[in-house]
Amino acid sequence: QVQLVESGGGLVQAGGSLRLSCAASGRAFSSSSLGWFRQPPGTEREFVAAVNWRSGTKYADSVKGRFTISRDNAENTVYLQMNSLKPEDTALYYCAARAAYYSASTAVSEYDYWGQGTQVTVSS
Repeated sequence: QVQLVESGGGLVQAGGSLRLSCAASGRAFSSSSLGWFRQPPGTEREFVAAVNWRSGTKYADSVKGRFTISRDNAENTVYLQMNSLKPEDTALYYCAARAAYYSASTAVSEYDYWGQGTQVTVSS
């Protein structure tokens, strides 16, 4: 089992930055692919970024060049650095993990474990 707890959300003005953290418990963190997803109000959950156990990364086109995903296996934590934030980035942000040695995926359905979410609000 893996438990995930997100933190770092908040209210920020457009153009600002936030760093989200996701602390994981469980033995398989270093061999798991991890992802960040978001769910704007009234819409479905969507892919933001993912990192595999070799630190290879994937990004949604809408955040490329602005967001950076990284992981610290010693701290069992995955981060999402968000720069140049836009009002359309406003959403509930979720951290997710796959079972060990599966690739980093963009699909919600392929993640096995989820955090409770942290709210990011970007004002114009």
